[in-house]
Amino acid sequence: MSKLEQVLILEPSGELKFKGPFTEVVTSNLKLNNPTDKRVCFKVKTTAPRRYCVRPNSGVVEPSSSINVSVMLQPFDYDPQEKNKHKFMVQSMFAPEGGIDNETMINMWKDADQTQLMDSKLKCVFELPPEALQNDLDAAKEAKEVAAVPPVKPNIPKPSPEAKRPVPQEATVAVKAVNVGSSASDSDMKKVLDECRRLQAEVSKLQAENAQIKDDGLRQRKATPSDNTQTFTTEFAPVEQRSAIPPVLYLLAALILGFIIGKFIL
Repeated sequence: MSKLEQVLILEPSGELKFKGPFTEVVTSNLKLNNPTDKRVCFKVKTTAPRRYCVRPNSGVVEPSSSINVSVMLQPFDYDPQEKNKHKFMVQSMFAPEGGIDNETMINMWKDADQTQLMDSKLKCVFELPPEALQNDLDAAKEAKEVAAVPPVKPNIPKPSPEAKRPVPQEATVAVKAVNVGSSASDSDMKKVLDECRRLQAEVSKLQAENAQIKDDGLRQRKATPSDNTQTFTTEFAPVEQRSAIPPVLYLLAALILGFIIGKFIL
């Protein structure tokens, strides 16, 4: 079954024009005329409810009367090259008998018979003054040109050949040798200390033997005549020289002590 023909006369009938600039609210007026002898209920709908404010968006048009509807477009960034697809629809139906309040109106549209509904559609048209339109076109063109410019790459200097040169193998070996030497120094130090203790013990032993030999020589000198002193002295001289601490031992001890001191200083 075809829909009923719209009984309301809309002014304008096919387009709602909004004149810019659109930096503030722009209002377009829609007049609804009821030429019949019955009351007609109406309701205004849109495809972009967040972009428009409609006052009133529903109501009743008395017989042989009219009502003005204000359609307010909210501010937005207008692009003249963007195609506008916003549309409005005015639905209507004959009002029932009796009084109609807001609650009755809501229930009436909720329970309405779709075959009894009438509607008219309007499309939205955005218009700009010639100067504003040219400015918007220039701005849109400039924005596209800026977007088309490739980003400038930062000028990062390339690393020099010397920076890429690998570390010489000798330097790596030297570093490893230092690490090994530091780890091995503890064991070397322990060995040196043990050797020093051994030499000290040997020196102490030789000193004790030397003192014993001197004591024996004095006792023998006291026990023999004075004329034979030269003979005994000659005979014991080699023993005293043989029992004395060798100079090489002192030299060895000095070298060991010097090595220990050098280790601590380094």
